[in-house]
Parts: sequence; C-alpha cells; structure tokens
Amino acid sequence: MLEELRIQNFAIIDDLTITFAPDFNVITGETGAGKSIIIDAMSLLLGERADPGMIRAGTERALVEGVFIIPPPLQAILAPLLAENDLQGDDPAVLTLAREIRTNGRSAARVNGVTVRLEVLREVGDLLVDIHGQSEHLSLLRQREHLYLLDRYADLEEPREALGELVSRLRGIRAEIASLLRDEAELARRVDLLTYQLEEIRAVNPTPEEEDEIRAERNRLANSERLAELSDRAYALLLGGEPDSPAATDLLQQAAAALAKLAAIDPAQAEQAEWAERLSVEAEELGEAMRHYRESVEYSPTRINELEERLEAINRIKRKYGGTIAAALDYAERAAAELNAIEHSEERLAELRAAETDLLHSIGELAGRLSEGRRQAGERLARSIERELADLRMGGARFGVSITQTPDPENGAYVGRERLAFDATGVDRVEFMLSANPGEPLRPLQKVASGGETARIMLALKSVLGRVDHTPTLIFDEIDQGIGGRIGAVVGQKLWGLAESHQVLVVTHLAQLAGFADTHFRVSKGEVNGRTVTRTDVLDEKTRVEELAEMLGAGTDSARQSAHDILMLARRVKESARTSGA
Repeated sequence: MLEELRIQNFAIIDDLTITFAPDFNVITGETGAGKSIIIDAMSLLLGERADPGMIRAGTERALVEGVFIIPPPLQAILAPLLAENDLQGDDPAVLTLAREIRTNGRSAARVNGVTVRLEVLREVGDLLVDIHGQSEHLSLLRQREHLYLLDRYADLEEPREALGELVSRLRGIRAEIASLLRDEAELARRVDLLTYQLEEIRAVNPTPEEEDEIRAERNRLANSERLAELSDRAYALLLGGEPDSPAATDLLQQAAAALAKLAAIDPAQAEQAEWAERLSVEAEELGEAMRHYRESVEYSPTRINELEERLEAINRIKRKYGGTIAAALDYAERAAAELNAIEHSEERLAELRAAETDLLHSIGELAGRLSEGRRQAGERLARSIERELADLRMGGARFGVSITQTPDPENGAYVGRERLAFDATGVDRVEFMLSANPGEPLRPLQKVASGGETARIMLALKSVLGRVDHTPTLIFDEIDQGIGGRIGAVVGQKLWGLAESHQVLVVTHLAQLAGFADTHFRVSKGEVNGRTVTRTDVLDEKTRVEELAEMLGAGTDSARQSAHDILMLARRVKESARTSGA
C-alpha cells in the first residue's frame, strides 16, 4: 500500500506530505484546490511522461516521492524484478519510488534510491497501483492479465503450473529433435571435426598428474651435474672419508663403542648407547642411499628433448581444449558422447518423436480441462460483474469472457479431435469483453468506455476480482462522474467493501460516496507570501460534517443534518456488514 506521498514544487503545490490509511481514503475539496494535481503527481511517480510545465513557477525542479508497504505475496512477485535490476532495499516490506523533473527538460526516476530507466519504474509501478484515468496503470485493462485473473478466480493456478511443466519438457525434446535434424552435410562436417579433435586428444592421452611429473624430471635432468656433485660430497662425508678426516660413520661407530663401555659401568646410560648405535647404522644406510642415488643421476640431452616435446604436446592440447588437462579430457568425453549420439541419431530421433507425441496428448488433455474450467468460471464471472454493474446504474451493460483458440495442425496439442496452438498457459486466449449500453456488441474492455463509466466498470470488476487481484493500491479519480446521490451511496459502499482487500484512494465531489470513507482528507488552497499553496487536512467527525455539508451545496443547518445522516447511514451499513461477516 501507499503509506506516504510527498510532493514538492509541482503545479500549485509547494511542499505537501500525505500519510494515507491502509483502507478507504477519500480526498475532497473545492474545484481547483489541487485534488487532481495529487493524482497527476501519482501518475508521474508511476512512470507517466514528465512535463516541465508542471514545475511550480519560480523553481528549478519538481519532486514526487512515495513510500510503499509491500505485503508478502507481492514481495514474492516483485523480488525477481528488483533482483534483476539490483534494486533490493534493506527491508523487502518497504519500497520507495521517486521522480524528479527539471526545467531543462531532464528527469530522473529512482527505485529504493537507485536511478533506473523509466521502463523499469513503470514495470514496478504497475505492480503497486492501479490509477483510473491512466489506462497504462489499469491492470484490468491489460489483456495479458485477463487469463491469470480468470485462473485465480477459478482456482486453476495449480493445474496451469502443471501444464507449464509439461510444456517446458516438450520444448527440451523439440530442441533436441531440431538439433538432430540439421542437414546431413553439416552433420558430416561435425562428425569430421569431432573425430579429428578426439583423435588429437587421445594421441597425446595426457593424465591429470603427468604435467607436474614431467616438470620435476626435466628439472632433475637439467641440474644433473650439480646433483651428482652434491650426492658425491654427501657420500664421501658419510662413508668414504677424506685424508685429513675420517668418515662420519667411522666417528659414529667410535662414539657408539665408547657409549657401550660407559653403559657397562653405568646401566643408566644404556638408552644413550643404543641411540648411538642406531645413529651409526642409519648414517651408513644414508651413505648407501646417496651412492645409489649418485649412480642413478645421468645427463641425457635426448631425454630432455623428449620431455620438452611432451610438454609442448600437452600445452597445445590445453590451449585448444579448455586451458587445463582436466578440461581437455572433459571435452574429449563430451565429443565422444556427441559422436555416439550422431551415430545413433535415427534411434534417438524415433524415441524423441514418440515422447513428443505423448506429451502433445498429455498437454492437450490438461489444456482441455483448463479450457472447460475457464469457460465455466467465465460464465460465473460475467453474471457476478453484471450484477455489480446493475447496482452501479449500468443495468443495460453486458459482460463477457472471450476464450478463443487457434488451430495448429502441424505442431499443436491434441485437444479432442483438433490440434491447437498452445503455450505454457494452455490453448486459450482470454479477454474480458463489455457492452456498456443495450444493443451494442461486446467489445474488448479497453475500447468500451471512458470517464466515470469506465471507473464504475473498473469498480465492478475490482469488486468481483478483488480477492484475486494482487495490485494493493487502487485510485479512482472520476468515479462519481454522471451519478447522483443515491447511486453515490452504493458506490461508496462498494469502495468501502473493496478496501477489505485493497487500499483504496478516491477523489470525489459526491458527499454520499465520501461518507463511507475510513479516512477523509480535505484539500484546500490559500495564499502564502503572495503565492497560491495547497494543503491537506485529515478531518475528524465534526469537520467531516462541515465538509460534507459544503459538498451538498450549502453550509446551512439542514445541509449539516443531511451530512450527519450520510455519516450515520454509512456507519450503520458498515456495522451491519461487519456483523454479517462475523
């Protein structure tokens, strides 16, 4: 819902902040006070084209900001759109929109403080608010929404989603069929390419750990002279000895012999004697290991060349097939699988064709049940809306739900004896139709009426579809056009009833309608420092009586009594509705 609206330097409004209630809000005031300007500001906020002429004279820019409280069901709908454009706020339950226009013709749109394209602002705004009089914000006038509204009304969303899953599977099968049906020359070229690539990788036949092993061996061969020198030196010190110094093993053996004698005298030193003996043995073993290592060290230019060639072959494979040995081996596995699929494409194609036919029958069967459910729901919906229109003094109006299908003999789903075009929603094209006056044919909803008549049609639709329509805030600007006091009370009651599932904002001149408001705002204008300014006030019981009396055309005691009676009537109707609802 719209929690707060702030308008700065827009037309005759200098700085205005309105905090709306979550239920039925009415805005009244004298003609020219600025009521419709508030609606114009809302339209701008929701993506209407900016007009620098609306900037208050003497200022450089106009600003409109709105704070919306988002209910959980709408949060789930908005989340993908906000995520796609990186617009998530700190709190998913709160969303802010802003629109700024400047005298130089430039404008800016923001969602949660982030500048966005106007198309994104409109897309977000369309999910938040329906404004009567600005058809691009009326979700019920968008034909693409009619099927979803009808399905929610008929409780058909679950079978429609099941149908969508079948269609998704079918699309995957058809994509594979299309891949297999590429022309033979292309397939032959593909086979040649895959065969060459697979043979190239298999000719090298690298293993994941091989590269490190080759580099280690190459390093040893490149440093063989130094390795031989160091291993000779270690062997000499350990076992060979030198003219001026005995070998380490000789010294350790001497030390072990001395400690053995020491332990014979002092048994407490037996552990140290054993230690010395072990060191002597280990030093001799280490010397032998160095001798064997030295014998293995060789300098082989031929082997180095072999290793370099092997590394180059591995690097070539890596460069061509993914950058690593693992990626190249993975590519070889996929190439082999594709070759196998091509070689067995006829068998696979037959399997896919059979699966496609089965799915087309399954889709057709489910789509047929959906169509029948929609047809029955459409008839119920039409009767309900015609009753609402009759209450709104449009008794001659007729409403219909057009459900049409398109034949598709080549690729369609099997529905009964026909093949029909389909998508993830089924085989139906759903559109709401209306005849506003007796004798006129049913026509698409958006082409039928304008002004107050359209507002009443929207009210009838919203009253019936209110619980399945996710748009949280509904604004009506001209709904009282061409209707009198008696029907005004009916309209007011219906708007109040609609506020059970939506936030409703209405601009009206009709006292009988305004009497049903839960929150009543009065818009007035005055003069401050020689400039006209607009202000809003929330009315209490006493000031509501005065405002309704003025709306009835007089400030007399009888007008005040009539205003009081209007409020009492609205109160009794509301209490009765609450009691019967309980």
